[in-house]
Amino acid sequence: MAENVKMTRKEKIAAGLPKAPKRKKAYAERLKAEKAEVTKVSLRNFRSSARKMRLVVDQIRGMETFHALNVLKFTNKAAAPAVMRLVQAGISSFEEKNEGERVDIGTHYIKEAYVDGARMLKRLRPAPQGRAHLIRKRYCHVTLVIDRIPEFEEEAEA
Repeated sequence: MAENVKMTRKEKIAAGLPKAPKRKKAYAERLKAEKAEVTKVSLRNFRSSARKMRLVVDQIRGMETFHALNVLKFTNKAAAPAVMRLVQAGISSFEEKNEGERVDIGTHYIKEAYVDGARMLKRLRPAPQGRAHLIRKRYCHVTLVIDRIPEFEEEAEA
């Protein structure tokens, strides 16, 4: 019966009980290990609307990294060079994070790619009869996650 007595936080600390349950700690360690495997890069406050940027990002989602770079090179959109630089930054960041490992053709892919809206500058444009129309100058945030292709993870472990 004494085992089921509720204790306050201070009493638990005084008794020397662990602060967090083991499963919570194990879950946190597993998430930390998974984060170490992938590389997340982001482009913040880019001067383009999220809708226009999504057209470019949707093309490369799930692609192998170097194939995505080739697609972006020949994409005729103003946002394509910025996304191309972001993919290159992700590749170099992955190599920096995992020393001794190179990103080669066909070994890594873009696991996640998404675009969010950002701040908006609001300007006024003169309109007829003394009125004014609002102009919204939109910005966006782009986030890419680069990871190993699962087939190559199995070969590396073996």
